[in-house]
Parts: sequence; C-alpha cells; structure tokens
Amino acid sequence: MPGSPLPTSPIAFNMSSPTSSIFKKRSTSTLTHKTAASYLSALSEADARRASLRANAPPPIGTPALSMSSSITAESEDSVLREDNVDALEYPARPPTSEQVFTTVHSEYGHCTNDDYRFKSEYVPEEPLKHIATPGPYYIMFTTYISYLILIVIGHIRDFFGKRFRPKAYRHLMEQNGYAPLNSDWDSFYTRRLKQRMDDCFGQPITGVAGRTTILLDRYSTDYNDTQTILDSRTRALNISSYNYLGFAQSKGGCADAVEESIRRYGVTSAGTRLMGGSSDLHATTEALVARFVGQEDSLISSMGFATNSAIIPALVGKGCLVISDELNHASIRFGVRLSGANVRMFKHNDMKELESVLRESISQGQPKTHRPWKKILVIVEGLFSMEGTFVDLPRVVELKKKYKFALWVDEAHSIGAVGPNGRGVADFFHINPREIDILMGTFTKSFGAAGGYVAASKTVIDRLRLRAYLGPYAEAMAPPVLVQIVASMASIMGIANPILPANNSPARLSITDAPDVHPGPAPQSLLPSWLTLDPSLASGIEGRTRLRRIAFNSRYLRAGLTKLGFITYGHSMSPVVPLLLFNPGKMIVFHRMMREWRTPIITVVVTYPACDLMTARVRFCVSAAHTKEDIDEVLRACEVIGDVLDLKHGLPLKERWDIDTVCEKAVELARL
Repeated sequence: MPGSPLPTSPIAFNMSSPTSSIFKKRSTSTLTHKTAASYLSALSEADARRASLRANAPPPIGTPALSMSSSITAESEDSVLREDNVDALEYPARPPTSEQVFTTVHSEYGHCTNDDYRFKSEYVPEEPLKHIATPGPYYIMFTTYISYLILIVIGHIRDFFGKRFRPKAYRHLMEQNGYAPLNSDWDSFYTRRLKQRMDDCFGQPITGVAGRTTILLDRYSTDYNDTQTILDSRTRALNISSYNYLGFAQSKGGCADAVEESIRRYGVTSAGTRLMGGSSDLHATTEALVARFVGQEDSLISSMGFATNSAIIPALVGKGCLVISDELNHASIRFGVRLSGANVRMFKHNDMKELESVLRESISQGQPKTHRPWKKILVIVEGLFSMEGTFVDLPRVVELKKKYKFALWVDEAHSIGAVGPNGRGVADFFHINPREIDILMGTFTKSFGAAGGYVAASKTVIDRLRLRAYLGPYAEAMAPPVLVQIVASMASIMGIANPILPANNSPARLSITDAPDVHPGPAPQSLLPSWLTLDPSLASGIEGRTRLRRIAFNSRYLRAGLTKLGFITYGHSMSPVVPLLLFNPGKMIVFHRMMREWRTPIITVVVTYPACDLMTARVRFCVSAAHTKEDIDEVLRACEVIGDVLDLKHGLPLKERWDIDTVCEKAVELARL
C-alpha cells in the first residue's frame, strides 16, 4: 500500500512514523516583495534580527541535526522567501509502494520510477551546433555597462584616497622598502572592489554529501565580505550546482561499499609517484578499464584533472609545433599550451569555417620568420564547453582532420559519462569511432563521483607520456579508494560481461589484449579486481542506463522550461550544463540569495569574469541524474518568480511564452520536442 515501509530496503519510508511527524506542520510564506529593493531591505532586517538573537543566545550544547533545514528553528519567522518545505528534500513526493525497493537515500539520489521521465542522449542532425550568443535588450546592456563603470570609478576613488589617508590599510598595495608590490594589478582591483561585494555567492561551504541535496554551513559577514563568520546552524538545500552528473556522489550504495572494502585492503594512499613505488595493480586495472570505456588502446590516469591538461600537453608539443585552440577552451588547456612553448592560434568558438581558414593559412605559411613546415599541428577542443553548454562540432572537425592531417585532442571533462546513449562522451553522442580522435582527455570528478583525470590514445603515445609527462615522476599517484570508485562507477555504466576463460580453461585471468575488443560494450570480468562484487542492478548495467536516461530528460526539460518561461539560455538541448543569462552584476547577488532563501532552498553557482566575459554574467545550473522531475519543477518555479522580480525574461516574446503550470504539466512534451 502507498506509504507502507519497505521491508527489503535499507531505508524504510514510513511517512506516519514519529520522526516524519516533525515535517507535517509547515509554516507557509507568500512572496510579498515585488521588487528587488524591497526584498533586500526585508532580508537585511531579517539578518539583523538573526545576528541579534545569536549574540544574546547561550552557546549551543551540541551540533544541530544535519538532516533538518536551519529554518526549522525559532528563527523561521525571519525567512523572507522560504517556505519550510523539507519534505521535498528528505522524502519523495510520492511515497513508494510496497513493491518498490530503493537502495539509495532520497536526499542523495532522488527516487523516480516513472519511465516517462527518461530520454536518450544522442545527436539529432537537424539541431545546430554553432554557438550563437543571444544579446540582451539595449537597456539591459547599457545599465550593465553603467553598473560596472560606477563600481570601477568608485573603487579607484577609494583606492586613491585610501592610500593617502589610510596608508597602513593599503601597505600591501604600495612599494615597501624598495620592493615592487606583488598584488597591485587589475586582478587585485577586481577582487577587492568588485568580486568582494558578492563574495557570499562564491565559496559557499557545505558539509555532507554533494548529492541531490547538500547541507550549507550558514554564514554572515559584518565587514562587507572581508571575512565570513560560520554559524552553528545548517540548511539543507537542493543542489543544482555540483558536477554530480550521474549521481554517483553517494555515501550509500554499491560503489560506496566497494570503496569501503578497498580501504580495508589497500589503505587510503599509494604514498609515492607512479614511477617511484606508488603504482599498484589498481592503477593498471583502472587504466585498462578506462581505455576500454572510451574505446582507445591504452590510457594514463592522473590524480588531478587540471594537471592532466597542463602537464601532458607540454609532453606532446613544444618549440616548432603549432596548437590551434578554441577561444573558449578551459584555463588548464591554455596553461598547458603556454608551458609547452608551442605557437598558438585561436579560432572563434565552434566556428568551423574559421578553423579551416586558420588551418589553411598556418599550413601554407609555416613557422614564423623561417617559414619551415610545422613539426606538429595539434587542434584542441572541448567536447562540452562548461561555461556555454555547447558541444563541439565533432563531425566537421573529424572531416577537417582527414583533409589537413593534424592531430586532434578532445577534452571531455564535462561530457564523458554524461552524454551519449552509452555514456561514452561526444564520440558516442555523435556516433563517431573514437579511434578517429588521436587523444581523448577526461576527468573523473564529474560523472564518476571521484577525482583525477585521464588521457587515452594509442599505446605508442601513452608509453611516451608515462615517461615524458610530469605526472609519472613527480605527481602523487591516485589513492586506492578513488581508483575503486572510478572502477565501480564505470563498470556500472558499462555493465559487466560474464568472465571469459582462455581456451585451455585455466583459471588464469585475462589481460586487456586477450579479451575481445567490443566498443561500446560491457566490461569483461577479467578487467575488474577479483574481490569486487557489485549489486546485480549495477553489474547488469540497468542502473547505469537508467541514470543516463534520467540526466538526458532532466537536461532537456530544464532548458526547454526556462526557454518557454522567457529566459535567455545558452547551449545545446542535451547539455547537462544550463547557463541562464543575468548580465547585471547586482542581479547575480540578488538571484543567488533569493534562490537560497526560496521555500525549498536552492544552491546555485553564479559566474562572471574571469570565467566568462564581463558582460555575460550568468547562473550555471548543473543538472544531475539524481534530480527528480519535481526538483526541476521547483527550480523552474523559483526562476519564474525571481525572473519577474529581477527583470530577467528577455528571450521569447510575451505571446510565445508559457505559464509555469503549463510548463510543469507538459514536461514530457517539452523534453521530446
């Protein structure tokens, strides 16, 4: 019966239990603040009352319960936009029946059994890939320029008078004893005078699992964000900002059990570099499985995703080589190219005509001054651009590769595991043989819920990188628990095939070269640790396929819903990264705080310079398979209200927009458009 406990599940959902009775009574609040100014005024008054209460309150005896929102306290009357709706975060909207068994915690991975909320992630040829930035109205752009101008002018005036009337406070910016100042450039000014004003939007500390929900450590500042004071209270919020694309960032489940077992067997560190005593059988197993997963001959893993680009690119190219890079490539790629000493040319984001033009000119002219042929030409692109939510036009890039004979590096940090019908990244998404790409790079920090990165290529290239890249001799080897998390989550996506024995039926395990190379296919049992046992739903690949289809539905639904409500969004419809344009710097602060103070608190990430252009400030939603359809509904409802308050709806004309109730009712229709 609905509402009955689940005797076979590790977590019983008895909604009539004494514990759940706490969540029955809810105080409701309505949005009475129709402007941002009135909202901020009310919020400041609430903060002042809270600070006064905390100053006069006795010290806490113990740590508050982390499973409850901080709004379930005596301070709940100070909430401006929050309705204490914790049920949606702790328990599913529809109680499970006695036949439904969930092995995950709802707050970490949302329970959803509706097969309508599933979609297949693959490229539709009719959908354009070239990024076309949608500008805001003229008055929005004008006021944004004026806002930055006012902030910059006032900041320079304060610095001018401050250095003369408060020299001690500005000593770190002025010359000291003949030494030049180390932090007096534009970045220092931007950090002090612009970013610091909105620092409560960045670096929000959390505790617990960064899953479907997360727990915020409440904080406040009395010195204009120069310092932040962490409070004793906690707030559980809907997490729409983490890179937990497939929901594997869990504290319970088959992957977490495997990690616990690895700690008992291997400890918590390798205590060395790969070439100096830090390599183990788990490293070889992980590299073999990664190569099979992405469809390459061999792979090399790194303990840090950023270092994978910055340390390996210099091992491939150097003086006399040419790197052609997309203008929106990640900072780690730019840093690696600078370290290499190679010449670099850039082309407009995803503009294949300009890429071909740069190729023709570079090949015909050769190296500067000498005009000798280039030693190597390496084109570097990202599979999924993390700030724009756009896919690389991989079919066209591969065509150009065959025509101009250059080497191709594809950074799949945000696409591997998250896109494609089999979760194998952009090559799978476009149905392109991965062997046509020279080097595939990716990270484990997103879809696999782990840490580090990898490069996969031919065995000849990987053997060279093991010695010439800085990672082997200098970087700490990846820790065993992280390796097992990668293996378990990757095997869950692939599914595990029956073990294959040699022809003589000996019990010896097979190496990667002995097992048949089928891509995309299941993981051979011979490539996994002999002691690793996964739950049947994970080993069969059913759970992995479900997660892939859930994130595809959530991505399409959120983007289409925001578009129908009238917002300007960037990116492809299948991208789990959904940027929503805010433009004005002041709106970044208010949007973040209003989402955090919503009836169901929502934690978001706002982005501005230097991560994106100064005039295209945005909030970046990161969708996960852990989110339910109800979670996306709540995000859309919050955006609907806040978008009206902050004047953010500059996309579709008014007559073409849908109301929020229609958007939520027609979610499946929107996702399948």
